[in-house]
Amino acid sequence: VHLIPVNPVREDGLNPKSRKRIMPDLLTEPPAIDPVYEAQVYCNTPSIAERSMEGHAPHYFKLVSVQVLIRHGDRYPLYAIPKTKRPDIDCMLVPSRKPSHPQLEAFIKHMSKGSAAQMDGSLSSLPHFPSHSLCEMGELTQTGVVQHLRNGQLLREIYINKHKLLPGDWTAKQLYLETTGKSRTLQSALALLYTFLPDFDWKKINMRHQWSTIFCSGSCDCPMRNHYLEEEQRRQYSLRVKNNDLEKIYVDMAKIVGIPTRQLRASNPIDSLLCYFCHNVSFPCTKAGCIGMEHFKVIKRHQLEDERERQEKKLYFLYALLATHPLLNQTVNRLQRIAEGKKEEVFVLYSAHDVTLSPVLSALGITEARFPRFAARLVFELWQDGKRPKEHFIRILYNGADVTFQTLFCKDHYKRSSKPMCPLEKFVNFVKRDMFLIFNNTSYYDACHRKTL
Repeated sequence: VHLIPVNPVREDGLNPKSRKRIMPDLLTEPPAIDPVYEAQVYCNTPSIAERSMEGHAPHYFKLVSVQVLIRHGDRYPLYAIPKTKRPDIDCMLVPSRKPSHPQLEAFIKHMSKGSAAQMDGSLSSLPHFPSHSLCEMGELTQTGVVQHLRNGQLLREIYINKHKLLPGDWTAKQLYLETTGKSRTLQSALALLYTFLPDFDWKKINMRHQWSTIFCSGSCDCPMRNHYLEEEQRRQYSLRVKNNDLEKIYVDMAKIVGIPTRQLRASNPIDSLLCYFCHNVSFPCTKAGCIGMEHFKVIKRHQLEDERERQEKKLYFLYALLATHPLLNQTVNRLQRIAEGKKEEVFVLYSAHDVTLSPVLSALGITEARFPRFAARLVFELWQDGKRPKEHFIRILYNGADVTFQTLFCKDHYKRSSKPMCPLEKFVNFVKRDMFLIFNNTSYYDACHRKTL
């Protein structure tokens, strides 16, 4: 979106009166929960062209690095509702079938080659695109591929065409690519890269495998993180037990499918029902009746209430700080190296899951953000001030919305700043020091191995 100022603009490119236009808060929640609307947002079905705030800065700023954390695209459920027919979704890629993308056909052809890529460990045995006529559990769908082809195209228009982040003759050293060992995350990464890179070249694709869904790499030993996660799971259970409407719905659904209520709950029906909903397929029926929209609404509403309480109770926040520190520390270290003049790894892509993105959003303090939808993207931009080349700033964007000044480390800076971004050192100090203050500690190791004093 190119915004045209209507009043005189200051030297730094900002108009004090229309600043809200430049950084609109797109993540403000409506006061009442509408489970059907929220489910539609979660599905993220490709339709209209997306508006985004990526790449916006005063004209004298230079973009020097972009790090992107994505959730995989739309997938087939990980759970099945017992004694019901599985949703009938085709995971073959068919360019003539909606939703599609102008580059889907070329993507399929390119992915069919792909032997020259360097893939870590078990990644080399994963397929490069979905290809089953009846989707397998957790498999990326055509919708999921298209979502990331669109993400890559949008980011290319901004970061490659406009800001020239990568040259036409880019090298493998300018990228850092990492994915979990699931086909849906690998394929999502490849779809995004295919439309993003100036020229997709298998020989320059070096995909690293991350075994942990929280991307903790070699720093995963953290007993206190596990403690807070267990406490958070107890909170979730307690909220569910108190919800009488939810219990009635589970009892009713269990009767329809002819299984004990306990077994239905364990099958995580919302995961399966969301697939029916997102793909516009009728909910399952048996001789005893049909699962309907009212069942779906009650379960989805409870999920949304759980997310809201999770923000308030802070247990998840404490878990998130410890869970995401290794990934954020890696991010900060890379940004510092680039700010010092290193030219490697200027574009980074982590392909991950909702359980990766959600704690990162929480740890950063972006409490107004929705739970990660399919193909959600969280972007860290590093900018250099052209007038003071030693000064570097970051912007953080979630699904195209600028959330920099919602973060814990830059909330107050917003009131004093004349620039629409945050000094890099504020992010560095937060990750290296301030994340541990709530634990009365000064390091990740101490916060992980001691209880709060």
